[in-house]
This record gives sequence, structure tokens and C-alpha cells, in this order.
Amino acid sequence: MAKVTAMEIDDPNSNISDQISPKFSINVLQLLKSSQMQHGLRHGDYTRYRRYCTARLRRLYKSLKFTHGRGKYTRKAITESTVTEVRFLHVVLYTAERAWSHAMEKRQLPDGPNARQRIYLIGRLRKAVKWADLFSHLCSVKGDSRTSLEAEAYASYMKGNLLFEQDRNWDTALRNFKSARAVYEELGKYGDVENQVLCRERVEELEPSIRYCLHKIGGSNLQTSELLQIGEMEGPALDLFKSKLEAVMAEARSQQAASLTEFHWLGNRFPITNAKTRVAILKAQELEKDLHGPSADSLSAEKRLATFDKVFTAYHEARSCIRSDLASAGSAENVKDDLNGLDKAVSAVLGQRTIERNQLLVSIAKSKLTKRRDDKNEKVTKPEELVRLYDLLLQNTADLSDLVSSGRDRKPEEVAFAEDCQLKSLAFRAERCFYLARSYSLAGKRSEAYSLYCRARSLAENALHEFQTHSKTDQAMIKELKTLYDECRAYSCIEHATGIIEEVKAPENLSKKISTISLSGADKKVEKYLLEKLDLYESAVSESNVKAVPRIEPFPPALQSIPRNPIVLDLADSFIDFPSIENRMKKDKKGFISRFWG
Repeated sequence: MAKVTAMEIDDPNSNISDQISPKFSINVLQLLKSSQMQHGLRHGDYTRYRRYCTARLRRLYKSLKFTHGRGKYTRKAITESTVTEVRFLHVVLYTAERAWSHAMEKRQLPDGPNARQRIYLIGRLRKAVKWADLFSHLCSVKGDSRTSLEAEAYASYMKGNLLFEQDRNWDTALRNFKSARAVYEELGKYGDVENQVLCRERVEELEPSIRYCLHKIGGSNLQTSELLQIGEMEGPALDLFKSKLEAVMAEARSQQAASLTEFHWLGNRFPITNAKTRVAILKAQELEKDLHGPSADSLSAEKRLATFDKVFTAYHEARSCIRSDLASAGSAENVKDDLNGLDKAVSAVLGQRTIERNQLLVSIAKSKLTKRRDDKNEKVTKPEELVRLYDLLLQNTADLSDLVSSGRDRKPEEVAFAEDCQLKSLAFRAERCFYLARSYSLAGKRSEAYSLYCRARSLAENALHEFQTHSKTDQAMIKELKTLYDECRAYSCIEHATGIIEEVKAPENLSKKISTISLSGADKKVEKYLLEKLDLYESAVSESNVKAVPRIEPFPPALQSIPRNPIVLDLADSFIDFPSIENRMKKDKKGFISRFWG
């Protein structure tokens, strides 16, 4: 019997070895981050990520042969005994992710989820919590200690998201978020550098939700501005917090919009009767405070551009509401006049913000004009791009001036505003001419560049004179025009001198080029082409990060001298007297009468 027992132990197919089940290991956070960033969540596209989760689950079910029947659907539960390899844990994890991404997709609808959609959203979050709990339980039995900890943190995070969306049990939500944060803080102390960075990022993403829960409980005195600063942080874990914060701000705006009954613009007051129009205008005005407030200088250019986009969206929404009211106004002339005036005012403010945004783009382009490509591998701005931006500014100022001037009874404020637009257009014309001259200078056209620099100096001088004689002077614009005038004078002198030098050196350069002309091109010391070095194992195509022309075969091919047939000049032709052949030519037949006048 002892011999038989030993043989059973040594048998690889013995059932005794199956009793020692291996512990699976999953780096949950790294797996989820890579999947989310590669499949839509880098740009907040939850629909794409949900479809990826569905396709991933289909592949897992098929590879595991864990399908739910052919004809009739027969559900198969995943239990501890079912998990025989790590892909079963992936099935549970991606099922939770699919439910969570579906809920976030509903949360990001343009007008927000309605009552029915919100019930469905909460149901999907409950489903995500259910699968996350199952994942945590299976990992505690089948996974190693690290996998079990990460699964527990993932389940706590999902429970916190559900309570966060339900607007209740803030203390329980706070406890779950803190539990997840504690786990990620501990895991961030170990492992490789990539894992430590991911854990720290997740801790930073959980911090706003924790602070908001404390604020709702009453354990934190957060101001509205601080909440908005928290909402500017990025990350998939913050999307639910941002949507919640946006819903709270929209509710606050709707309450505050009740007091906004008039829109003031250039001495005019236009009544606002539509509640949606009030909320949209109030939102735009709040965003404009970030652009023109005391903290505007501390904002980066990217954030200011993003704020401008939000302002445009709010004003376009207000205009659409106004025009829908105009369509349903009927024959009420007084109501139509008020709505037309409000539409004109909102359009004018929108035009002003468009000019400010384009001026910001000009400042960004000017800062990159003198940079080299080595600075953070940024693209260098060409003068042609600034010419295009100034064309847009000229068009914007012309449209705004026409809009303000389109009225019968204009107030002094409107007349002054139209004059300001004309002054700005003078400055923009001078700037455009200056950068057009720079583009010609880079192209080597010295005479055209010199003429444009002189023209730009004349336009800058004229604009500077108009600004100085105007009562309300813009000191920043005057300083910029003075700098432009000096630069035009300096560049025109440089172009003049460069043109003279090139004209003097033109014969010398021409003689050098003529002396180096060769039919075969043998005098040129260049690298051999591919067909000339077939015996060498060298690449004829440069590397991807180096911009060089592949040297495979010269095209067009070089000129070659070839033998030519001799040229024969026929000199004897002019000395030969050929016989007359008039007798052989056909004579015209004449009639009887034509004989007398022949």
C-alpha cells in the first residue's frame, strides 16, 4: 500500500495536487487605467469605453468556453469553484466596468438625465456595485493579498459613487471613499514607479469627492470658488463629481436668475422674460468674471481658451432661446422689439468675446514666433498664421461695427463703441501688414518686403495719431503701436541693406554657380545612392525623427553627353538655276467676254 501511495503522489494527474489552488495576481488599477485611456476615456467618451467592455467580455466568454447557451439564454453564475484561471476574474471586473461606464454615459447627456433616465442610471450603478462586491469576494479567496486589497478599494469606490449619485448617506459615502484612499496610499509606497504614480493619481482623484462629502455633512467650510477649483482637476474618477457639481451650480443659477430681469448693454435695458435665457446669460456672465477678474492673469492660456468656449456656448444657447421666443411672439410688436434688441445686444457681446479670444490667439502665436523647435518640441509659428489671425480680427471688428451701427436711433454709447471698433481695425491693419512683410522677407523677396514695411510704418503712424487724439485712449494699444512703428523702421532698414548686399553680390554668386556647372554632376560631393552601393548593408532611408530625403535614385537623372549626328549645311542651293516649268502648269479657261478684259 505504501508503494501505491507513493505512486499516486508522483502521478501528475493525481487529484491531490488539485487541492492546492494557486493564487491569482491582477494589477487592477494599472489594468483599468490602460483600458480606459486606450479606449475612449482619455477624451471622456464613455460610449466607446462601454462598447470596448462589451467586446472584451464577448472575447473572454468565447475563449473560456463559458457561453450562456446557444438557443435559449441560460445564465451561468461565477462562483469560487468556477474561477479556475485569472480570466474569470477579468470577466467580473469588466462587467462592473461596463455597468459603471453605461451609468456615466447617461450622466453626460447634453441636457442631463431626466427622471426616467436617472432611475436607469442609478440602476446601472447598483449593478456595478454588485459586480464589484463579487469581484472583491472572489479576489479575497482566489487572489493574492495585493489583488485582494485593490479589489476591496475598487468595491469601496463603486459604493461611494452610488451613494454620491443618490444624494444621501453622505457619511457612508465618505467612509467608502476614505477606505479606498487609504488602500491606494498604502499601495503607492511599494511596487515599481509606474504603479506608485497611478496610486498617487487615484488618491488625488478621490480627494475632491471626500472634501465634497465633508462639505455636505458639515465638517468642512468649503466656498463655492474652492469647489470650482476642485472641479477643474482632470481624471475619469472626477467625472461624476464634476457632473454633480454642475448640477448644483445649475440649480443655484436658476434660483439666482429670478433676480436677473434686464440685460444692460451700452445704455440700453432689455427685459428678459424667458427663464432659460436668464440662466444662460447668468452662466456666461459668471464665466466672464474668470476672464476679467483679478485672478485672470494667473490663468494659463489653455484654460482661458477653454473658458472662452464655455462663454460662447452659453451665449449661443441664449440666442437660440431668444429666437425661439421671436418665432412664437406672434403679432405683438412691443415684445418683438424687445426681443430683437436683446438679440442684438447678446450678439454684440458675443462678437466682443470673439475679438478677445482671437487677440489671445495672437498673443500665443507671437510668443511662439521667435521660439526654436527645440523648446519642448513645439511647432514654430509662421508669419502667415498671424496674417490669417489678423484677417479674422478685421472681419470681426467690421461685423461688430455693422451690427452696432444697424439702428435708427443710436445712443452716444453706441456711436462711441463703433468708433472704438474703427480704431481697433486701424491697429489690426498695421499689424497685418507688418507680418505680411515678414512672410515676404522670409521668402527672399526684398523689394516687396521693404515696400510692405514702409506701408506698415505709415499705417502704424496713422493709427497711433488717431489713438492719441481720441479722448478715451487705450494705453496698452498705444504702447504696442509705438513698438510696431519702431520695428517697422528697423526692419525696413535691414531689408534695404540686405537687398543692396544681394544686388552687389549677385554677379559674383552667378559666376560661382556657372563655374560649378557640370553635365554629369561628378563634381558634387554627395552621398552615394542606393543603386550605387548595393554591396553595402546601409539604409537609404533616414530615421523617422530626422527629416531627410531618401537617397534611392537621383531624379531627375543627371545630364549625359551623347554622340550627335553631323550637321550638313546646304550652301549650293542659292547658286543653282532651275529650268522653268510654266508650260506644265494648268491654264485657266476664259470666256468670250472675259477675253476683252483679260
